[in-house]
Amino acid sequence: MFNKLKGVEKHFLELERLMSNPKTIQNQETYQRYVREHADLNQIVTLYRNYCHALNELEETMEMLREEDPEIKALARAEIEKLDLKKNNLETELKKLLVPKDKNDEKNVIIEIRAGIGGEEAGLFVSDLFRMYSRYAENKNWEVEIINHHATGVGGLKEIVVMIHGKGAYSRLKYESGTHRVQRVPETEAQGRVHTSAVTVAVLPEAEDVEIYIDPGDIKVDVFRSTGPGGQSVNTTDSAVRITHLPSGLVVTCQDEKSQLKNKNKALKVMRARLLDKMTREQNEKRSAERKSQIGSGDRSERIRTYNFPRGRVTDHRIGLTLYKLENILQGNIEIILDELTTFYQAQALQDAEPLKKPGKERGIPQQN
Repeated sequence: MFNKLKGVEKHFLELERLMSNPKTIQNQETYQRYVREHADLNQIVTLYRNYCHALNELEETMEMLREEDPEIKALARAEIEKLDLKKNNLETELKKLLVPKDKNDEKNVIIEIRAGIGGEEAGLFVSDLFRMYSRYAENKNWEVEIINHHATGVGGLKEIVVMIHGKGAYSRLKYESGTHRVQRVPETEAQGRVHTSAVTVAVLPEAEDVEIYIDPGDIKVDVFRSTGPGGQSVNTTDSAVRITHLPSGLVVTCQDEKSQLKNKNKALKVMRARLLDKMTREQNEKRSAERKSQIGSGDRSERIRTYNFPRGRVTDHRIGLTLYKLENILQGNIEIILDELTTFYQAQALQDAEPLKKPGKERGIPQQN
């Protein structure tokens, strides 16, 4: 990893040389690309240089322990303690920056919320979760676009598929995939008994055309009239679209737009995202057993969170986090949960990262005489 950092610094210096070249400046597109890349590397190169400086200071101070004067030795030991702490802090920051970033983190995100066990109660909780994510997105000034939904007759939703447009949306919401369990007393329950229902959430990064190409010959497109609760027609034209990807068997339906073309384009966006997700999952299955067993892999069969209404409690089972702020969380204030999840997975990644180690023979602290 130390050699990797030396390579990063070398590339950083090369960018500076290219940016000062008059020919580069004349080509503004190339120049701006170099400027952005240089800015992206600035933090890690600065930290790396500070780290190297701390290492050199530490080695020089360790030499002072060879002195005969006891006072000099005592001063050296105190300074070594400070420098060692500084070195360790810089090493931790460098390792964080070197943890491989998810290439999808900056993308828009598609969220699919579907009712599981629990009938109408599960459908009502689909509405609750949709509202929670929508309000969170609004707080971040992100745009929420409904792609498709199926309503129930009591104000709930059998399913809803939305796209959230915003830089970093996937990085913040990617750990929401899984089964969300709700415990509450339904309005129709005369005995006041608590019922348990479940809703599944799938979080997919938006896939670009260049990432997932869909051969027109591999899809079947059906059109039909949009329907509302109970199956009644809500449109007089065949504007709803159902796309079937024949090789994989995946099916996507979209009927929220009045335009058939808009519905088809939205459905294709979801299809690309699902195919990218399928491809990623298949790749993950080929990795080591340790990697596959990591919590938060996005397995939608995994129960990740429980929302207990009688006690006003929300528990995330992956990290053992319990908050008695149920209503606040359902209003979209989920930042604290997302922060805790991000910290947890970053710590996991840091444990797997190789240690920083300077090449060559390690030097030990001379023993006190």
